[in-house]
Amino acid sequence: MKNTISHRVADFLKNYPPFSFLKQKELESISEQISIIYKEKDSVVFAENEETHDSFYVVHKGAVALRNSLQNDILDMCDEGDIFGLRPLIANENYQMEAKTYEETILYAIPIVIFKPYALENRSIGNFLIESFASNTLHPYSKSHRGKLYGEDSLDTEAKLLDLHPVKYSKKLISCPATTTAKEIADIMIRKNVGAILVVEEDLLPIGIITDKDLRNKIVTGIFPITATASEIMTAPVITYPKKMTITQAQMAMMKSDISHLCITKDGTVNSKAIGMLSKHDVMVSLGNNPAVLIKAIKRAKKAKHLKPIRARIMQLLQGYIDQNIPIMLTSKIITELNDACIKQVIALALDKMETPPPVKFAWLAMGSQGRSEQLLQTDQDNALIYEDVPEELEAETKKYFLKLASLVNKGLFDIGYEYCPAEMMASNPKWCLSLGEWKNMVHHWITNTGKTEVLLTFIFFDYSLAYGDGELANSLSEFIFEDVKANPVFYVHLVSGALQSPSPTGFFRQFLLEQDGANKDFFNIKNRALMPLADAARVLILSHSVKSISNTVERFEKLAELEPDNSELYTSCAYAYKVLLKFRTKQGLAHNDSGQFIALESLSKSEKIKLKSTFKTIKELQEIISIRFNVSNLL
Repeated sequence: MKNTISHRVADFLKNYPPFSFLKQKELESISEQISIIYKEKDSVVFAENEETHDSFYVVHKGAVALRNSLQNDILDMCDEGDIFGLRPLIANENYQMEAKTYEETILYAIPIVIFKPYALENRSIGNFLIESFASNTLHPYSKSHRGKLYGEDSLDTEAKLLDLHPVKYSKKLISCPATTTAKEIADIMIRKNVGAILVVEEDLLPIGIITDKDLRNKIVTGIFPITATASEIMTAPVITYPKKMTITQAQMAMMKSDISHLCITKDGTVNSKAIGMLSKHDVMVSLGNNPAVLIKAIKRAKKAKHLKPIRARIMQLLQGYIDQNIPIMLTSKIITELNDACIKQVIALALDKMETPPPVKFAWLAMGSQGRSEQLLQTDQDNALIYEDVPEELEAETKKYFLKLASLVNKGLFDIGYEYCPAEMMASNPKWCLSLGEWKNMVHHWITNTGKTEVLLTFIFFDYSLAYGDGELANSLSEFIFEDVKANPVFYVHLVSGALQSPSPTGFFRQFLLEQDGANKDFFNIKNRALMPLADAARVLILSHSVKSISNTVERFEKLAELEPDNSELYTSCAYAYKVLLKFRTKQGLAHNDSGQFIALESLSKSEKIKLKSTFKTIKELQEIISIRFNVSNLL
């Protein structure tokens, strides 16, 4: 006779990963071992620092809040189908947070000894756990998480990134010879404040490892006396890996062998010199600035000022990606998403401070480098606000509301590290906080009055992106701009001319042209003289093909290479040059804790100067093509 309850449990679990990867018979077998637990509201499932239970939990009905004692905030909310309490079981560590029911709840308790073999044998389950642990996301395949960072392929991208991401190990190797006594070993571990010690032979060849767990299980229990030697109580052989080990490899190795420490050797084998140790704590530290972890921290922020330390962690993440030579476009996309999340949270917090909800729909626009998904460093603010058209008698009150909101947002962005725009191109400026109709009138004025200022302002509005709010408002303005330019072809010539106004990077004998006066005298302006000429040209060329949906400079050049096969090589070179320059500016900015715009040439090596100059030839060729194509060579 069928066990009706276990079948019902199996039917529920099969809808949620990782159980969805199991065969029906496997799922039914597991379900027969599951306990069903009822908890009233505000019941503690487990406490912070409590020793792990023999089971992890799945929420069948209700909700469970996860908190830690330091913040006393809800770090995550688990509802139907969510797993919690599994990571500590896999990692053999106490619970790192408290789990308390948020409402009346029914839980399924799944014994780890029943489930773990499936995690080790089933590749899909193993990948799910690695990805879940790496991202600190309880349910990474759920709709609420899918695509938050990289679109529908986010999970694969995250996994690839972790495969590229080396884990940082401790180079301060604590070791002892095989004749050292257990008492001496305990003294060393206390003095050095470490959880493991490596047992070595001559030339630091590893032969065993002793952890605090070994001391508890073998000495404290009385199995061995405190005079026992390292060779008697050590775990051997030692599991070794090379120093270029990645986060994913480290996690898999520890899960597979059920260990908490790995030995790093010169060539990755036991026959070479030990150079470091890697612990589970090291792995967790490496994951601390994981993008998904930061996204969740951003969303939990209750005040704008709480985002400032998270912004610092984003910069640490950026530094790590640059140091590890992660592709700049992948880096750019991740940092842009994190920046966007910060902006969204600042706006959401500002809305909470307003006395009433917005009177009409609105859209917050990010402009400039953020609008092109190229803002890696903390620069000044460039933003604008569009709100729905309202009857004339409501216009003054509506504008007043959105100017107040914009002031709160701009102040919040300033508080987390974005300087105010010196030119006041911010939504709190009445010039940049307008109804849709007012925006269209102003843009039409720019297009039909072709002065230099108007051309430059229009440039900005070909690059903006929606940061928050109603996408239809932003799309409506974009469509109007494209149609108005098409209806006024003379303006396009001025648009091209504007793209050729960026000063040349070099002068006679290919010498760098430096700033002649001001605070940055004798510095090289990499933004104005190298990055902007490429960005401006890419914008003009992509518009000439009526391509509206691409704002990123590198992606524009890649698209141009497809559209113009005869110039494919040049456009591909331009895309490469832009990535080189963007990375160069980012490295300079991180090194000097600024925007990276102005570079002291004496700080560059010969090879760095050569690499920079190699991109300048591409700029010159590109500007020549534009000037000839649009017959504006006299402006070069």
